[in-house]
Amino acid sequence: MSAQCWVNGEPGTQMAATDRGLQYGDGVFETMAVRHGRITLLEMHLQRLMEGCERLGIPPPSVTSIQNELNVAVTDQEHAILKLIVTRGSGDRGYRPAQTITPTRILTLYDWPDYPKSWWQDGIHARMCKTTLGSNPQLAGLKHLNRLEQVLARAEWSDVDTVQEGLMTDTDGAVIEGTMTNVFALLADGALMTPAVRNCGVAGVMRRYILEKAKQLRVPMRVSKLITPELDVAREAFVCNSVIGVWQVT
Repeated sequence: MSAQCWVNGEPGTQMAATDRGLQYGDGVFETMAVRHGRITLLEMHLQRLMEGCERLGIPPPSVTSIQNELNVAVTDQEHAILKLIVTRGSGDRGYRPAQTITPTRILTLYDWPDYPKSWWQDGIHARMCKTTLGSNPQLAGLKHLNRLEQVLARAEWSDVDTVQEGLMTDTDGAVIEGTMTNVFALLADGALMTPAVRNCGVAGVMRRYILEKAKQLRVPMRVSKLITPELDVAREAFVCNSVIGVWQVT
């Protein structure tokens, strides 16, 4: 299956060259797993999408219309990836948003990636990235379209390397996340922890799911600063996102 695309609910790939998502990365997105014709963790994805639109001042799309479009896209799909982008829409030249905003919705359906089963069963290899995450509390946690830091970090190794993910730090050297994942570590004191994303990083949907499950199961949990020496002596570590689920880092 080649990628299928819808723009504002209509099949197609064309959009305005003046769209602010293209011009400035002015928008948010969600990447969702489709399994057996259903989108996993859909409610959490929609909640984060709406929260992201609100924080950026983009009028959020109707949840009903989005759900209808998603349902059309996943019909008869056994295993696929669905990416939803919402931009501020087209505007004049310059950073200042227009007073009247007509957002753009872009929905793309992709084949499921051919990840080896060993990555789930045996774990993956990760490296520390040289590219760091800049601090900006106003954007921290958001799944916004400005992903150049991750692009540069992922370019640090090639597919022929025996590395499946890169871990990124902030400018102070604290571990924040992977290039496409959130990070969890089981520390020497038995607590499960994940880095806070108050100044940078993405608050992932799978990260939220794990945090909520840990609370339900009364697993000792901390959301705080994770420094490299702590990670080095952790009992175990894993990375996660809503597509891959969980990969243990070996």
